[in-house]
Amino acid sequence: MNRLWAPWRMPYITAAKTSGGCVFCEAISGSDDRESLLLARRSRAFLILNRYPYAAGHLMAVINRHVGSLPEATPDEVAGAMELVTLAVSLLTVEYRPEGFNVGLNQGRIAGAGIVDHLHLHVVPRWSGDNSFISVVGNTRVLPEDLETTYDRLKGRLGG
Repeated sequence: MNRLWAPWRMPYITAAKTSGGCVFCEAISGSDDRESLLLARRSRAFLILNRYPYAAGHLMAVINRHVGSLPEATPDEVAGAMELVTLAVSLLTVEYRPEGFNVGLNQGRIAGAGIVDHLHLHVVPRWSGDNSFISVVGNTRVLPEDLETTYDRLKGRLGG
């Protein structure tokens, strides 16, 4: 049997058992945006890289306030998150030239939310052939670029 090692997943696995905090609240309250992979801060929402991406450039627009569902969010907060979704699509289009995007919100664990209690929208750039058999057969994602490189490219494109 072949093995594919993914040591970068260990912090996620161990943090899930020991941390009681919200990763999004920690990111927005922190001072090191690069360490948090936080690309842009706005008054109602922020843009952050997904630490466990489906594709290179997988971003999330996250409402600043800790709310877990659309009805809990104000219309202004939802609009702020959507403005960042638009920024994410524009940014990724220029920097990565994907052929399309998946944009979505998973509300509740049954709907696929990994972080249930803090509302966020996913922006996933897509290319022809980016879904190979390994995701299905091996339950593994193959990414052509590490997170730090992705962060530096996108942060540089944003001008900061």
